[in-house]
Amino acid sequence: MEQKNSMSVEPVAHAPLPDLPTVERGYREVNDVSLHVVAAGDPNDPLVVFLHGFPEFWYQWHDYIEPFVEAGYRVVVPDQRGYNRSERPAGVRPYRLTELSGDIVDLIATEDRETAHVVGHDWGAFVGWDLALRHPEMVDRLGIINVPHPEVLQQVIRSNLTQFRKSWYVFFFQVPGLPQWVLRRDDYEFLAAAMRDGSRPSTFSESELDRYRQAWAGEGTVTAMINWYRAIVRHSESPPRKRVQASTQIIWGENDRALVPELAPKSLSYCDDGDLKQFSDATHWIPHEHPQRVFDLLLDHLGS
Repeated sequence: MEQKNSMSVEPVAHAPLPDLPTVERGYREVNDVSLHVVAAGDPNDPLVVFLHGFPEFWYQWHDYIEPFVEAGYRVVVPDQRGYNRSERPAGVRPYRLTELSGDIVDLIATEDRETAHVVGHDWGAFVGWDLALRHPEMVDRLGIINVPHPEVLQQVIRSNLTQFRKSWYVFFFQVPGLPQWVLRRDDYEFLAAAMRDGSRPSTFSESELDRYRQAWAGEGTVTAMINWYRAIVRHSESPPRKRVQASTQIIWGENDRALVPELAPKSLSYCDDGDLKQFSDATHWIPHEHPQRVFDLLLDHLGS
């Protein structure tokens, strides 16, 4: 990977890399931005790209890298634009969904591949949906965790008062200035509490949350993270199709504070070849709560 030291991105999270002989970190120039990327595994093995959500960074997937490499995959995990060590373009327009999925198109190309398996959680899953709908030729198999198909989300927000209320933060993030102040105050407690209180007890240790706090402390990071939400409201661009052609595994923790459970089966109905696994004892943070379950489902899906 090309190393790039010209960006000022300190402070950054002190997140340890997996103990693998093939693991590497570096920067890749994609779609006019520089993304920090962690990668591991034989470059000739099938490629799987893992996409983190809000408010995380590549470290969300650290427990998955080694087992997928051992299972015979090449694993690539970026900090998505605006997060942690990756570049943070100024303004709202650079965070349009078309740009976010375009980043992953180019990221796959940096591996000299024409397609990849793509797995995403939260916003990472939203990017995965858009990639599969806007660039279907790039996605081999798709893994979606606790984020609905974009068409379903629009329908349900309009028709379901409970979901409309649960989406309050999306509207709050549109306010100038105030959301940044709220998210930064008390050592980023708003963000830490969203993870700690929205998940099963002891899912996140304080040392792990400290790693996230370090990532959030980068200059302009909080604003960039919020701009993802601003761009989806202000600059929404519908993909050219609604149905997902790629074989899709949807994994859903039913106790999601932000999303009603009915979004999951409705999303499945937009997949030509899809499967849904719902877990009544899991929350939005199921990749952290039940990593073995999620790993087993994804491994079976990618290898089938």
